[in-house]
Amino acid sequence: MASGTSTEAKVVPGKATPRGRFPHLKRAGDFLFVSGTSSRRPDNSFAGVKVDALGVTDLDIRAQTRAVIENIRDILASAGADLGDLVEAQCFLVNMNDFGGYNEAWAEYFDHEGPTRTTVAVHQLPHPHLLIEIKAVAYKPLRAKE
Repeated sequence: MASGTSTEAKVVPGKATPRGRFPHLKRAGDFLFVSGTSSRRPDNSFAGVKVDALGVTDLDIRAQTRAVIENIRDILASAGADLGDLVEAQCFLVNMNDFGGYNEAWAEYFDHEGPTRTTVAVHQLPHPHLLIEIKAVAYKPLRAKE
């Protein structure tokens, strides 16, 4: 990201290319805004998805949640931030029956000192194999406070 501008957008090399004209990350002052992120890999496959020879799918909310959080971690790292800098997360589940497994995986990364969180159910996400998407906001000052 270029310095000296009030906002800066970034598509992170090595991550799945956004499925539209938007960045992975946008800095606005001391805040970093992470676009909705899924378990999609750079090769367009998905973590937490198995499809057998007959097309029967096995979708794993825990694996997808971990992959989403790790993708967010990598996106934040591209701006010198980490998961500890997150202040807010908005989480979208296709099925609230997955809430328990999602919550268990979330707890592997965060405790009560972590970001605030809102979880809502949505009708669908951009691919039928996706169970979860998360967008987030981090606070990472441009300059250390003196």
